[in-house]
Amino acid sequence: MRNARLVTLMSCQWADMDLDTLCGKAAEMGYDGIELAIWGNHLDPIRAAKDDAYVEKIKGIFEKHGLVVKALCAHVPSQCVGDYNDPRLNNFAPAELADNPDGIRAWAIETMKAAAISARKLGAYCVTGFVGSTIWKYMYSFPQTTEEMIERGFQEIYDLWCPILDVFKENGIKYCLEVHPAEIAFDYYTTKRLLEKFKDRPEFGLNFDPSHLQWQGISPHVFLEDFIERVYHVHMKDCAVTLNGRNGLLCSHIDFGDLRRGWNFRSLGHGDVNFEEIIRVLNAYNYEGPLSVEWEDSGMDREYGAREACEFVRKIDFKPSDIKFDAAIKS
Repeated sequence: MRNARLVTLMSCQWADMDLDTLCGKAAEMGYDGIELAIWGNHLDPIRAAKDDAYVEKIKGIFEKHGLVVKALCAHVPSQCVGDYNDPRLNNFAPAELADNPDGIRAWAIETMKAAAISARKLGAYCVTGFVGSTIWKYMYSFPQTTEEMIERGFQEIYDLWCPILDVFKENGIKYCLEVHPAEIAFDYYTTKRLLEKFKDRPEFGLNFDPSHLQWQGISPHVFLEDFIERVYHVHMKDCAVTLNGRNGLLCSHIDFGDLRRGWNFRSLGHGDVNFEEIIRVLNAYNYEGPLSVEWEDSGMDREYGAREACEFVRKIDFKPSDIKFDAAIKS
């Protein structure tokens, strides 16, 4: 029977905190490791790809606190690969590249290639993140949207990412797309279409995050089972749908956490996601990777939420039975 899966903490929402402090807090909360963000105060992937001494320093911090790194998270630079000419990307890229869409994309591609090398050096097996999309603005097909426009968007993502995936393949690292609004794959059928496009690239797979599916009306455990062969990493994140007759699922340009929204992310166990069904699917298909807590809840203190979330995952991650329940009654 398998040992319990590792419980890790995604560091994106903690990138304002220096790495040593975060690792100390995570270890004290009961986590086994960190899904390490490649921005903020945590990891410079371009430096790590070139500087072995820097990598050893990072590894030393984890060893000091008894933590491991199984995954890097690259959601910020990876969005800038497939997204384009969006002024909001100025918040993600280096300041000197502001309002330079070609420069931002070139920086993002270089950064993602470096992420693969950094992951190998740190002993991780995957990098999680986004791919971006030039056709997200076509989600509601008015003005009229043609099939050719959609196919061109999917092909563009394939063409942009294949050179990056070549570096992932060379380094033995998986890339795990988080299916998410504003990505080329944001729901069930766009995911199916994208994976068909990338069928010749087994290093490209999914970071399963149920929270982005739940509010859309997609059953997360059904999605998980159907795409399990390409699920390389799992996020544990919850959300609650709170439709009241006034609000809607598109949320009226109202920011996260506002109670007027039709749904919000919630700390684990405080939303609508059925995590038991998710664990049953993971058990049935022998998923042995980490369960990574992505804490996002604007209505709860993050340290309280992260500690409680770790305890929640420990409790819900039950082992499968190693006997048939009726074996004891056989004569």
